[in-house]
Amino acid sequence: MSASPSPHDLDPRLLRAFTAVAEELHFTRAAARLYVAQQALSRDIRRLERELGTELFVRTTRQVSLTPDGARLLPYARRVLTAHDALREAFRAEPRPLLVDLNSPDLAQEQVLRRARELAPDQELMIRYESGLTGAAQSILAGRIDVSFGRYGGLDARLRAQLDSQFVRYEPMAVVLPEDHPLAHLPAVPLARLAGEQIYAGAGNERTPEWTDLAARLFAGRGIEIAPPAPLAVGHEEFRRIMAKHRHPVLAVIDFPAMPDCVIRPLIDPVPLSPVSLVWRKGLRHPGVDALRRAATEIGTRSGWLTRPPGTWLPEGEPGLPTPGALTGPARSG
Repeated sequence: MSASPSPHDLDPRLLRAFTAVAEELHFTRAAARLYVAQQALSRDIRRLERELGTELFVRTTRQVSLTPDGARLLPYARRVLTAHDALREAFRAEPRPLLVDLNSPDLAQEQVLRRARELAPDQELMIRYESGLTGAAQSILAGRIDVSFGRYGGLDARLRAQLDSQFVRYEPMAVVLPEDHPLAHLPAVPLARLAGEQIYAGAGNERTPEWTDLAARLFAGRGIEIAPPAPLAVGHEEFRRIMAKHRHPVLAVIDFPAMPDCVIRPLIDPVPLSPVSLVWRKGLRHPGVDALRRAATEIGTRSGWLTRPPGTWLPEGEPGLPTPGALTGPARSG
């Protein structure tokens, strides 16, 4: 670096503050991620800069960016924090409960969780319910949950850089239609029949941009539009009310639960697939994560989840998918 570091040991809290700002490039978002006041975060950054004898950020009224020394520090800070967290976990009296997020109505996730509990009966795997993998990933990095499921390849690259993943399955996609929709009588809906429709795919929901992006890629060139943002419906009655008001079909997966006054129909010609992965924080060591990974591999192999059916659709260049013919394992970040 441009100046000699202080001889004193660096407080991991200061490195955690630095890493959050470096990844968010925004003090307000970084403070929210760490659950601290922005003023306290700024004080920690100034203290770290004093101890290292160098500026780490260029701050203007419009943006925050890393200095060359800040960019140089970041990979070291990440490694130190990973080792610090691993050390803390290694000397716990007993492994803490693992908080497992089931962020979508996916029966496969529940199967994996049940089997993991059988494989590790002494571990406590506690269910949480987030909404969308982007929102869940932010909760993982903030320490509110440990593991989630979803489209790893649809996450922002900055999030993927802080996470590990294991592919779980290719999940066929579907559409939820009002029961009186002209296509509701079909046993399966060809994508071409949706031309001219506006399909709701979570537009405007900051927790699910990976799902909206998947829809945009699927609809491109097919004459299908993404419906404008609508209030997030929680519960059957709210879903019924919003569907009755807006009348937009909803992009879903085949395991989507039955909703009142609606039907769910698989999409075909081609069958679009939503890639689902198990996702956790880089460096996390916990017997529950090991059990979840074993369960996902075991069930996926037995059920054919890891093999892409011929003639199906996937987004091009999707990160985190298994190499054909290879066993599934941790995906590379970025």
